Amino acid sequence: MKTLRFAVAGLAVLLTASLAACGGKTDNSAGSAATPSKGGAVIVFAAASLTESFTTLGKQFESANPGSTVTFNFGGSSALATQINEGAPADVFASASPKNMQVVTDAGTPTTFVKNQLVIAVSKGNTKGITGLADLTKADLKVALCAETVPCGAAAKTAIEAAGVKVTPVTLEQDVKAALSKVKLGEVDAALVYRTDAKASATDVDAVEFPESAKAINDYPITVLKSAENAAGGQAFVDYVLSAEGTKVLTEAGFQAP
Repeated sequence: MKTLRFAVAGLAVLLTASLAACGGKTDNSAGSAATPSKGGAVIVFAAASLTESFTTLGKQFESANPGSTVTFNFGGSSALATQINEGAPADVFASASPKNMQVVTDAGTPTTFVKNQLVIAVSKGNTKGITGLADLTKADLKVALCAETVPCGAAAKTAIEAAGVKVTPVTLEQDVKAALSKVKLGEVDAALVYRTDAKASATDVDAVEFPESAKAINDYPITVLKSAENAAGGQAFVDYVLSAEGTKVLTEAGFQAP
């Protein structure tokens, strides 16, 4: 019986050690899977119109995931897509249109997370009395548009064609922030920009809604890139954007639900 007790005791020790080892391994593997979402650098390429909302989300994400850092590269979606295809390091790409996402060879499976709509940005007080796209055809008005190669420019072209008018811009900008800055600096009288950008600059500009904008609503897709160095961290950021916290920030910024 003594021998049996020792044998049983020995077996119990082995089982305990084995279970502890297995438990430790499980905890470590779970920790390694969770670690990238709680730490490490995440590089996000995002459309210029996401600047304010993503900057806020980046800070919130870092607070929710101690040890993490989020670095943003904001710009025109077409330019960002080109940079990614040329090998620029990035973990996440958020585009202002599916078209620019589709040309990215490393794009994963994109998810549309918000929509955005155009408005006419004018100086505070709307001293020119602009009420719609037809007013932008007046000879004495200076208008800024985005280049057609970027989403805000493509959307503007669609809206203008829907209105059946011809708008001759004095400048074509490579992203929506650049077009908006022309109004803020007084270099133009009006610019077609996203509702979110006008709202973010409400102290400097007024936003004029126009019905044709409903025919040119942009979908915004987001994805973790196949070439991401921190794919788990990138996915954690995407998940945060899609979360209730992310939706709240984006909705307050003026974005529409997908």
